[in-house]
Amino acid sequence: MITDILAFGSHPDDVELGSAGTIAKSISQGKKVAIIDLTQGELGTRGNVDKRKKESINAANILGVLKRENLKFKDGFFVNDETHQRIVIKKIREYRPEIVICNAIEDRHIDHGKGNRLVNDACFLSGLKKIETKDSKGNYQDAWRPKIILEYIQWNEIKPDLIVDITGYMDVKLEAVYSYSSQFFNPSSSEENTPISSKNFQDSVLYRAKNFGRLIGTKAGEGFTSRQPISISNLDALIQS
Repeated sequence: MITDILAFGSHPDDVELGSAGTIAKSISQGKKVAIIDLTQGELGTRGNVDKRKKESINAANILGVLKRENLKFKDGFFVNDETHQRIVIKKIREYRPEIVICNAIEDRHIDHGKGNRLVNDACFLSGLKKIETKDSKGNYQDAWRPKIILEYIQWNEIKPDLIVDITGYMDVKLEAVYSYSSQFFNPSSSEENTPISSKNFQDSVLYRAKNFGRLIGTKAGEGFTSRQPISISNLDALIQS
């Protein structure tokens, strides 16, 4: 399956929190998008694997992505080694995206930074022809390296290198985020409170988007960092219409 954008998250809901507006907008512009979750979020205090799976499928349907899959790495304990890199390399070569979106470069949850490094390294290695991988049918895969990797911003406040205007896509972003009802604010829940189940965190999803929008003169935005220089074809691309 060939895609324009392949979004990775260490846990189900990472992609939605960091980039759902960008994904929804890109799909409306005709881009083909897929999501890969590295783990099932099985160590999460609230909910369980089955519930998270249903929530992630619902969120994917809300966004309209072509496909979503889960690599079932060990939540909290996956590492950036050859074994995990080869699995991610196979997926990059399968989807052949021009753009990869991944976790924050550093964050409160240790899996976010690990996921960032794993995906960044796999994207580079995926472009090396001498690393051989096979698809599910046993056929050798061609080398493939995405053109750009964008790292969304999560818990920590990180200065973005790029802000995407998501005006008009906040409703679908919030709907996708709040489809994870087991994880976020629910005053009637009897489960243990967590940092992301607070009303403050729920509100922060909206006010962070509004603040990114404020910085670029729009109603809402999503911020990203990049290890690569971000290029444009002409200066007009810098001007908000």
